[in-house]
Amino acid sequence: MKFKILLVLTVMLMARTSFAQSLNVLDGVYVKEHTAEREPLTYSYLREADVMWSKRIWRVIDLNEKMNLPLKYPIGKILDRKSLIDLMLDAIKEGSLTAYSTTDDEFTLPVTMKEIAAKGGARSDTTKMNRPDPPYEEYDTVIAKEFAPEKVIAYRLKEEWFFDKQRSVMDVRIIGIAPMIYDIDESGNLRPGNVKKPLFWVYYPEARKLFENSEVFNRENDGSRRSFDDIFQKRLFSSFIYKESNVYDRRIEDYRQGLSALLEAERIKNDITNFEHDMWEY
Repeated sequence: MKFKILLVLTVMLMARTSFAQSLNVLDGVYVKEHTAEREPLTYSYLREADVMWSKRIWRVIDLNEKMNLPLKYPIGKILDRKSLIDLMLDAIKEGSLTAYSTTDDEFTLPVTMKEIAAKGGARSDTTKMNRPDPPYEEYDTVIAKEFAPEKVIAYRLKEEWFFDKQRSVMDVRIIGIAPMIYDIDESGNLRPGNVKKPLFWVYYPEARKLFENSEVFNRENDGSRRSFDDIFQKRLFSSFIYKESNVYDRRIEDYRQGLSALLEAERIKNDITNFEHDMWEY
């Protein structure tokens, strides 16, 4: 009797151990804790009196450029990574991140996930269908089209470049980020010229904690993953300037086209660099 009881207890213990091990499956050789527990690097304290020069810049990050692929992929969600747009949309859905309207870029009007999806092409269409059996009569069918995050092809950045005389450095801080898609008409077709439009704006300081705790693929070393905040703060992306603060509040494309527009964007970038160099005497 004692042997049977011991045998039953042994079997139950083995089954419990096996079940516990099955619940603790680790896809890797160690538990990833570093990125999930990181805090964003605190900005240096800045007074208005210390800013002796500043310039507001707007730029575009094209996701088709090789350097920017870590922001675009993966398409869909995998265990340890999300694309930037999936990360932002999930946070907006759960209410931990606020999305703002694109009527301006001053973060004045919050928008809902439903409004974002509608702007991205989500809608319901009614079409006529014929029944497969006699009398083959027509009936209305509702076809729902959902917004696909992979439609995002670029990001806009709104940033402030400034010279801090207290630290004697030229610095930059990102103010906002906006995903962009191709503009479509009422029928769902691309508008002529492949015009891009922003989907919504996000206030970057609010999103920093979220970006800091999300891993981004590092093609050189899987054991040293970066975060989205690392990419933006260390300027590990490729972009071009499409607007600077000006009295007319106009974009480069409003007065330059083609190669001239690219040269104008380079001029703006070089002016910022040269200003910093001119602050020093050798």
